[in-house]
Amino acid sequence: MHCNLGTVTGSGPRFYKQVPGGVPQYMLRNFHEYTSVEYGSGFSSPKFTSTHSSKSDYTLIISNVEVGDSAVYYCKVWDSSAKEYASQ
Repeated sequence: MHCNLGTVTGSGPRFYKQVPGGVPQYMLRNFHEYTSVEYGSGFSSPKFTSTHSSKSDYTLIISNVEVGDSAVYYCKVWDSSAKEYASQ
C-alpha cells in the first residue's frame, strides 16, 4: 500500500489495519529520520514492513499474503503545522 503525505509536515506515518466490524489495529510506524520501524502488538517483521523513498512517500509491505490479511489498510500522520491528524 502506498502512502503519500504530500505537503503534510510531521514524523513518519502510522499504518493501521481494520477488519469489517472491528476497530483499527495499529500495525507499525516508519521513522524516516532513523530508517527504523516500530511495531504494534501482533505485528512484526518480516511479515509486515514499510519502506520510504522520501519524507512524503511510504509503502506498507505485507509478505506471504493470506486470507486473514483481508482488511482495509490506511495510514495516518500527525500534521504538525495544522495540529491535527491527516489520514489516507
